Amino acid sequence: MTHNIYLYILVMAGVTYLIRMLPLALSKKEITSNYIKSFLYYVPYACLAAMTFPAILYATASIYSALAGLVTAVIAAYRGKSLLIVALAACAAVFIAERILPFIP
Repeated sequence: MTHNIYLYILVMAGVTYLIRMLPLALSKKEITSNYIKSFLYYVPYACLAAMTFPAILYATASIYSALAGLVTAVIAAYRGKSLLIVALAACAAVFIAERILPFIP
């Protein structure tokens, strides 16, 4: 299981590096296109999201507790909370959901 996580991180780092490095290596002049600049800027975020989102849904004992943590994290992040607060709120939501779910028929 942990080998998969390291493999995911390695692949993400490689893909992110290649996508950012290739245009610079293939083009000798400065990139002036705003579209290409914004594309290169958001690649790490998109890659990270694509690799972590499936893991979020299957990291807990129940899909419902995972969704509770995800929704809590999204709301806290949207409100501009720090990364520490977002992570603690998501963990607390999962913890509470895991404790409540066995009692729900």
